[in-house]
Amino acid sequence: VKVSTGVGTSVISNGILQRGGRNVAGHIGHVAVPRGAGIRCDCGRTGCVAAIASVPAILTALRANGVPADDSNDIINLVRSGDPVARDAVREAGCALGEILIAAVALVNPEIIAIGGSLAQVSEHLIAGIREVVYARAMPLATENLLIVPSKLGSDAGVIGASMMAVERLFSPAGVTWMLSKAA
Repeated sequence: VKVSTGVGTSVISNGILQRGGRNVAGHIGHVAVPRGAGIRCDCGRTGCVAAIASVPAILTALRANGVPADDSNDIINLVRSGDPVARDAVREAGCALGEILIAAVALVNPEIIAIGGSLAQVSEHLIAGIREVVYARAMPLATENLLIVPSKLGSDAGVIGASMMAVERLFSPAGVTWMLSKAA
């Protein structure tokens, strides 16, 4: 799960990235969550998890509570310095993500949910919110061995994932055929 300017996921099964029928598997940022009711998203809809759990949404929540913040670094610095409003805003974002991830746990029963993106540096608060909701509301059998952990790739997870996708595409049979046709 990447939490940054938006919210997204990658689903990896048996070591293979699952892209879905139209290559948009894991695009969860615009799935509605109950706690987002009435909150307008950039996409034009209301209630999207991105409207309450992304960096811009957290910044909006902080400013609404009188805490000046301009970017993810400000959120990170506020949380690290012990600001309770920032800590609670990040945890609330985690709870919203947890509402979406309950469905993922029920549908695909993952072994691990890794949290990355620009908020990976304060992921303990984000993960606390996710765990609070997922472990309380998902089926115990599905969560018995489920790990919800910070991504080992941290804030670089999205860039590394995109790079890997480009490499896979380039060296796929179609990619190699295309490169050979250009060389001729």
